This record gives sequence, C-alpha cells and structure tokens, in this order.
Amino acid sequence: MVEQGRNGPTGIDVTRPSVARMYDYYLGGKDNFEIDREAVRQVEKAMPEIRRLAQENRAFLRRAVRYMARKGIRQFIDIGSGLPTVGNTHQIAQEIVPDARVVYVDNDPVVLQHGRAILATDDNTSVAAADMRRPADVLGHPETVKLIDFNEPIGVLMIAMVHFLTLDERGPIMRQLHDALPSGSHLTATHVTTEAHSPDAVAQIEAVYARTPTPIYFRGHGEIARFFDGFDLVDPGLVTIDAWRPDPSDPAPQATKWLYGGVGRKA
Repeated sequence: MVEQGRNGPTGIDVTRPSVARMYDYYLGGKDNFEIDREAVRQVEKAMPEIRRLAQENRAFLRRAVRYMARKGIRQFIDIGSGLPTVGNTHQIAQEIVPDARVVYVDNDPVVLQHGRAILATDDNTSVAAADMRRPADVLGHPETVKLIDFNEPIGVLMIAMVHFLTLDERGPIMRQLHDALPSGSHLTATHVTTEAHSPDAVAQIEAVYARTPTPIYFRGHGEIARFFDGFDLVDPGLVTIDAWRPDPSDPAPQATKWLYGGVGRKA
C-alpha cells in the first residue's frame, strides 16, 4: 500500500491512525501505515500484551459464532468487522451451518476495499459500508436487506466495538438494534475494562486513541453490562473473555484480563 497525502486518490486518510488498521497490526497484518504502527507502539508502552489481547479477542469471536450457529442462528451481521484475517465470521459459521449468511459492516475505506475483494466471495457473504452509530443505516443497507431476513433470528457481533461509544450514545444505539431484532436473536460484544489495571495505563491508551477518529473508553463491569440491556446473558454471563466457554480444541492465548465479553439473547 502506498502512503499518500490526506484523502489521496483512494480516499484513505493516512495523517491520523485508524483503529481498524491498528487492529490489523496487532494481529500481525500488513494493511497498515507507519502512523498506525507508531500509535500501536505507544499503546504497547502501556499495554505490552496488546497483541496477545487481539488474538484472545479473535478466539472469543470464534467461540461465540460457533455457539450461536449451534443454537440455530443462520444469519449474522458483523458490525465493525475490521480487516479480513484468518478465521473470519462466515468461515466459522459455515463450518456448522454451510449456508449461513453474513454481512460485514464497517466504515473504514481500507476495510471496505479488502472486504469486498476477500470476504464477499459468494452469494451468502457481503460487505456493507455503514457506521454503527447509525443503526438504521446498518440494518437498512441494501446489502443487509439482501441477505438478512428480519423475520428470523439474527446474530449481531460487535467485537471490540462498543467501547468506542460514549455513554450518551449507548442507550439510543443499543435500543435501536435491540428493537429491530426478532425474538431469538443474539448480541455478542467485547469491551475493554478498567478493572484490575493501572489507571495510568488506561489513561495512556485512551490518549493514543483520542488522536484517532474513534476515541476509546475503558469502563467497569457494571457500565459494560448496560450494553446488553434487553438481552438475557447466556451462561457464564459477562466475564473476562478467557472465562467465556473456553474450548480446548481451539485454545486462546494466555489471558490478559483486559476485555469483558458476553452473548445475550433476545427473548
């Protein structure tokens, strides 16, 4: 990828770090720029285990998607899907439900370019350009409407996404998503936590993300749980992601305890 000036021919702003490209670098990907790598180096000073956290988060995603597929979910909306990597949502779901349908949603131009080339490879997989802060755009996007039947249960993923919402945004956005989903739908989310971690480290990481278009907010268990209002959390509830249904056949890295995660079901 050639680094160009602000909003160059590809429309990609390389003057500010991107959370999607930073996450790609955490996972060892190559779809990032030096400004993203420098931001990651700043995060690593406060959280040396950040790369392990990203791998742990992906392992949780795999377990959650398998859980939902085994519970009969045949269609998924992956909000803030990020850059393609090994073990994407449709690949995991289709191991269990071969005709599972997946819509990947993101608003990062690099993600959209790569997603359309790599992820949208069959009639059951598509990519939608939309922002989670506008649920109506996510749910009403032509690619979503084409693949998702809102009369049947849906699995919504917001993996490492809800911590980019302010508390003022939380209620309206999550209510809109909840109200649009049919009974039997599931919400899966992970969120960074302040608990058991140095306030200085949290402040340093928040300061790095404040330089991106998408600030991050670390929170405690109680505030994170509110993102699941209206959903019944399945066992074991909202826990650090290492404790959520560990799978010996798909081991995760050593626990970092930086993320809470859960899966909620709409009655």
